[in-house]
Amino acid sequence: MSARDDILARIRHANARAPRGAIEPPHPIPAIARGTPEALIDRFMKRAALAGATVMRIDRLAQLPGEIAGFLDREQAARAIAFSHDSFAVLDWQAVGIATRHGPTQAEDAVSLTPAVAGIAETGSLLVASGPGTPQLRHFLPDIHIAALAVDRVVGGYEEGWAMLRAEAARMHNGVMPRAATLITGPSRTSDIERTLQIGVHGPRRLHIVLFSSR
Repeated sequence: MSARDDILARIRHANARAPRGAIEPPHPIPAIARGTPEALIDRFMKRAALAGATVMRIDRLAQLPGEIAGFLDREQAARAIAFSHDSFAVLDWQAVGIATRHGPTQAEDAVSLTPAVAGIAETGSLLVASGPGTPQLRHFLPDIHIAALAVDRVVGGYEEGWAMLRAEAARMHNGVMPRAATLITGPSRTSDIERTLQIGVHGPRRLHIVLFSSR
């Protein structure tokens, strides 16, 4: 018997002993990924800031244009954003003097606005996914990425974030998972070039996260 046959025989033997439909037990969840909802939100905000993102919390989604206008002014950036998700199109951008473009990503888009699937308190990471209203380029092409995240989507660990993504796919897309799902922790950075930290080489140089209440 060859080594390949031996390995395959061992696999078949192990599968034959496993109960049909058996599910692997969940992994232990570290203490940093546990806590009350408010504790997790606070931890997420602090961890995201440590990773180089800026984070603001507003009471409701309707306040998003005003928050973004203030952020763009602080960044000395033009009051212009691009987004693809329909939920942002109904907001009053004109009242705060922000020019918007609703549609596919274009190379000249300097600031993008996207929703996020979840915020991971354990590391301050965002879980984002591609889809009709969230093309993957929206997360990586513009110089500044602004992510809107509902506070009830802040979870403790990665396991809960992926569970939320699977549940959303089952509810809205007949169980079909998105083509791409990405974890984003702070702005793009690399030290590949002479071990010197460079920001914005492979993606946005700024990440701004706006938390809002979904109620």
